[in-house]
Amino acid sequence: MSTVKSRREQYSAATRAALLAAATRRFAENGFAGTALEDIAADIQATRGAIYHHFANKTALFEAVFEQLETEAFERSATAAARAPDPWSAAFAALDAFLDRCCDPVYGKLVWREAPIALGWLRWQAAEEQYAYGLVEQLVKALMDGGDIEPQPLEATTRLVFGMVGTAGMALAEASDADKPRVKAEYAAVIGRMAAGLRGA
Repeated sequence: MSTVKSRREQYSAATRAALLAAATRRFAENGFAGTALEDIAADIQATRGAIYHHFANKTALFEAVFEQLETEAFERSATAAARAPDPWSAAFAALDAFLDRCCDPVYGKLVWREAPIALGWLRWQAAEEQYAYGLVEQLVKALMDGGDIEPQPLEATTRLVFGMVGTAGMALAEASDADKPRVKAEYAAVIGRMAAGLRGA
């Protein structure tokens, strides 16, 4: 029985992964409103019932796609920061990894343009804080603790940095592919100058 159960679990996990991959493609191509569950199911030769076995509705499926994209982005930024030799380098390594991710057309469209529509503004804001805010706070605190920037109110500083980074992400999502390298460089430079203004003498 344990072998049968294991195979069922493996099949269920594989089906869920295939649905997420198909949904990601469809949502990226057609947007949340323009995507039908029947099309996602057809892409993996499954029934609409297979979707409902894993997800309550289209919004729940989109939210799972969103969570997967944000988890990957968070892990990339956290890994980049962990490899840096000091807090200052870590903060900008994390920023660079994040901005790179925002240049990806699928990530940019789904996380920054479609998610506020699909999830609703308040839920989207809460989700963004869930994935990014903690890392931003950790990096800002490390900069203060290490003397890289002068002591500031942690929450206020974190929220301002979080807002700047989010603005950069939205700008990259809205930029054309040709403009993304320029937009990324401009926002990284401006954020860097603002951060430098907080450095001690």
